[in-house]
Amino acid sequence: MEKCDVKLYALSTCIHCKNTKEYLDGCGVGYECVDVDKLEGEERKAMIEEVKKVNPSCSFPTLIIGDKIIVGFRKDEIREALNL
Repeated sequence: MEKCDVKLYALSTCIHCKNTKEYLDGCGVGYECVDVDKLEGEERKAMIEEVKKVNPSCSFPTLIIGDKIIVGFRKDEIREALNL
């Protein structure tokens, strides 16, 4: 797998977000994860605006792999985007 940036916007209470994290961990993928619901005030507002730039519906999980955006826990799309 070639190295690409992987970023996950998640909610700490969301089962689909949890499944996405577990799947990425199981694949041995390094990624940055932001639990948006654990942020407060301006930091939370700024992060929601960041999510809306790539996912206007602002739903979770929102996963960015390189230039690919995956909304929801979609194993096949994640595997394909990671070239696994």
